[in-house]
Amino acid sequence: MNRIDLTPYRRSTVGFDRLFDLLESQARNSSSENYPPFNIERRDEDSYRITLAVAGFRNADLDIVAQQNLLTVQGRKRDDQPDGEMLHVGIANRGFERRFELADFVRVANADLADGMLTIDLVREVPEAMKPKKIAIGGKAALEVVKDDEEDSAAAA
Repeated sequence: MNRIDLTPYRRSTVGFDRLFDLLESQARNSSSENYPPFNIERRDEDSYRITLAVAGFRNADLDIVAQQNLLTVQGRKRDDQPDGEMLHVGIANRGFERRFELADFVRVANADLADGMLTIDLVREVPEAMKPKKIAIGGKAALEVVKDDEEDSAAAA
């Protein structure tokens, strides 16, 4: 297993502990189960789509839970027994749990199951108070204050 040592970065940064913990957690979990396969797509600047291949699962077999910064998709194995004797079982019908770490302000907008593909649409909605604001340097209000000070100085002279 390839392990990245983040210790030098931890020593020289402040406030990034959560990021480093996420990276180390992903490195540990990436070598484990790869079922079901999935894609993550960036659709535009603030929207994403996760697509999981869940052939054989019905809506009732799947649970999608969104908590703060964590999306969990879980599939439960069905106990359907076929009428005849199975000679070969090559279609996976095992349970799974797939977790996705979400950035701040990312929420699940929609989920849909069609043709064995589960699609989950995500949207990042940053609150207005958290969005960057452009600050004018030496704006009009600042000029008016300076003018008043100059007039007061001229009147005093």
